[in-house]
Amino acid sequence: MLPLRLALIVSALSPGVVLAAELNLQPPVTSVARSIYDLHTLLLYITVAIVVIVFSVMFYAIIRHRKSAGRSAKQFHENTTVEIIWTAIPLLILVGMAWPATQAILAQKSTRGEDMTVKVTGYQWKWQYDYLDDGVAFMSHLTTPRDGTLKTAGGPYLLEVDEPLVVPTGKKVRLLLTANDVIHSWWVPALGVKQDAIPGYVRDTWFKVDKPGVYRGQCAELCGKDHGFMPIVVDARSPEDYQQWLAAKKVAAAAKAEDPNKVWTLPELMARGEKVYLQNCVACHMANGAGVPGTFPALAGSKIATTDKPGHIDMVLNGSKKNAAMAAWGKQLSDTEIAAVISYERNAWGNNTGDAVQPKDIKAARGGKV
Repeated sequence: MLPLRLALIVSALSPGVVLAAELNLQPPVTSVARSIYDLHTLLLYITVAIVVIVFSVMFYAIIRHRKSAGRSAKQFHENTTVEIIWTAIPLLILVGMAWPATQAILAQKSTRGEDMTVKVTGYQWKWQYDYLDDGVAFMSHLTTPRDGTLKTAGGPYLLEVDEPLVVPTGKKVRLLLTANDVIHSWWVPALGVKQDAIPGYVRDTWFKVDKPGVYRGQCAELCGKDHGFMPIVVDARSPEDYQQWLAAKKVAAAAKAEDPNKVWTLPELMARGEKVYLQNCVACHMANGAGVPGTFPALAGSKIATTDKPGHIDMVLNGSKKNAAMAAWGKQLSDTEIAAVISYERNAWGNNTGDAVQPKDIKAARGGKV
């Protein structure tokens, strides 16, 4: 275990690092992770053996053949035996290392025979999980308060999410990975999984968890301003517990389905919109709507949020044609969520337009009618 002072320094520099940092890899819970762990250990032993042998020979030669002991240097060049030995030995070492490494890589890439398939989509800065066999889908957001302190009341700092990826133990889970905006990387060390999610491409990987537990990871690609706030949590449960969770999730999804024709009051839209804004928009536009000068525009007092209502709806739905940093939220949020967050933006921070955008307005905008 690291000393407390060093752990605090490491955590301050890398917020995703848990204070109880260990010197070794995380305990593996899948066959692939175990092969990686064993390969790491084997290479460590080989490296240590090489260091010991080389330095032992070197120090022996220095001490045994030192000038003060009356030794004189011998001159020789192009010794065939020596050339063969120092070529053959490294070659044998590399072959011995390559064999288990190749087996581990082939095991990582073999996704055949899966028991279930989950599509994983990376967004700035969250993950979407679609259970393709069961019709369940949800977004996974960071829940740890980002106030710059080492608070851990809600769990590991910057490694807690509202919706973990829940999987059954003993089942081969195939992941299909892609991204909506920039390159992300889905990385969970205990599972032995690290795969890039690239816009326009579908990459796949797999894992089969041996025992129930909660396993954490992070986006391992520099994907933008809030790269450090994109954790991954995998909740592995027994097959029985997983089926109970899945059934409850389907019921909850059906209950959560909202009527797009419902007419909301402005206070209702504001309350709902604030939650949506803080969950999805605050990273770029700030909690006070001031944005980041020179990078992300302000919403407070802006023309888009105070006058151009159709343009505002189009911007949130389809993104900005002038600024690629403004993502299209049409595929990420429901009609109600988009209507609520636009209503919030048009009436928060002193904008006070009085506009109440309804879900039916967003539904019409999706069809090209604003």
